[in-house]
Amino acid sequence: MRKRTADRDSKKQKTAGDEAGVSSSAQPRPSSRLLWWFKRGLLAVCVIYVSVPFMMRLFPDIIKHLVYSHRVRVPFFVNLSQPADLSLNHTVNMYLQSEQGISLGVWHTVPESQWKEAQGKDLEWYQDSLGAGIPIIIYLHGNGGTRAASHRVGVINVLSSIGYHVLALDYRGFGDSTGEPTEVGLTTDTLYLYQWVKARSGSSLVVLWGHSLGTGVATNTAVKLMEQGIVVDGVIIEGAYTNIRQEGAQHPFGWFYWTFPGFEYFFLDTMAENNVIFPNDENLKRMRSRLLILHAEDDHIVPIHMAQQLYEIAQSAQNSENQVKMIPFAGALGYLHNGLYKDPRLPDIIREFVHTLAP
Repeated sequence: MRKRTADRDSKKQKTAGDEAGVSSSAQPRPSSRLLWWFKRGLLAVCVIYVSVPFMMRLFPDIIKHLVYSHRVRVPFFVNLSQPADLSLNHTVNMYLQSEQGISLGVWHTVPESQWKEAQGKDLEWYQDSLGAGIPIIIYLHGNGGTRAASHRVGVINVLSSIGYHVLALDYRGFGDSTGEPTEVGLTTDTLYLYQWVKARSGSSLVVLWGHSLGTGVATNTAVKLMEQGIVVDGVIIEGAYTNIRQEGAQHPFGWFYWTFPGFEYFFLDTMAENNVIFPNDENLKRMRSRLLILHAEDDHIVPIHMAQQLYEIAQSAQNSENQVKMIPFAGALGYLHNGLYKDPRLPDIIREFVHTLAP
């Protein structure tokens, strides 16, 4: 009896051990699971990488969102109708209608010296102040975000501290402005604001300041005004590219696709076919306004050689060194694409340029 019982116990232990072994071998090892997920993740990345160019070609609106990035409305949780929340307490917010159905959010900041006088004043007082003979800068920002972005507020503060009026708008589709952005639309918005300012500014100088994408808007606007027989008093372009096609080829995003077969066809041709051109190089061949080019040597979005090309084009077109000036900022300063407003020399650079515009 004892022997039979021992045999049964031995068989049970063996069976349990065999089952445990089968169960253990059926479960994949952690390293196998990790490899499985890695392979599938790599496959997903490859599929996305290959499909993006075709998606852009089939759905060109994607290009529009990449170029304008107007849905990226940073900084978050900012009430654009309350510029005082950003310490712009000598600024009024207003909305202008550039076209039927297009409402533009605009800030008007008066010179810092009028800070106390501006407290509690209404829109009419701000408008009347434009005719006091003080220079006025229309600030045209780059893609993405709103007029409340920190580097844009930084530029507004610098210009106000110098003693200038600043009009900063969000183009259609940006910030709290209505509509959808197009190159023609952005130019139309700026033309409207320029004409609105000129109708109230009397003999005051009016200067266009464009940054990044806004440089194309500024030069487009200056050329359109020339066609109407109007020469803008001055144009300042900061972080400027030659044209959007060449900038797209140099953009960090494009780095992923430079070696992709048909890069020009899928990306650059798609932009051109959808009227996204912003031809600074061609515009400067026609412009006759005094021009100031500002560019950081370490600009990681628009390489400085593009600004140098624009400088040479403008000098050749205007045949005058006095009409065109370029100020590079050393790469060691670390300003990159958005930080030129931090430079302590900038106020004097701007004052000197605006002084040359005086009749």
